[in-house]
Amino acid sequence: MRPGGRDLGRLGEAAARRYLESHGLRTLAQNVRTRYGELDLVCRAGEVFVFVEVKTRASGAAVGPLEAISTAKAARLVRLAEAYLVEQSDGEVPWRIDVVAVEVDRNGRVASLVHIPNAVTGQ
Repeated sequence: MRPGGRDLGRLGEAAARRYLESHGLRTLAQNVRTRYGELDLVCRAGEVFVFVEVKTRASGAAVGPLEAISTAKAARLVRLAEAYLVEQSDGEVPWRIDVVAVEVDRNGRVASLVHIPNAVTGQ
């Protein structure tokens, strides 16, 4: 049975987290709420804060996960990252925003996962 809605999103976030951690990133927080919205994952890659937007779609969906990142969404992600850093860091720190696009097949398995470092710029 194909997962939908929140279950689909949770499945994608879990897959993204496993992937990123297996590639050396350390997860600091997940589903962090700020006044601008929610950060899916906050990670570290060495000294760099990495804010990760996870987009999960069912395979064959009309709009793929990467197409779901609009200009407005990208601007909001920058505000989210900046708000997090104001609250959590002691001054200027290097950071970036990555996107992980996940597609899930009809059996609830990850069919594809694409990690795009520096997908959103705003610094």
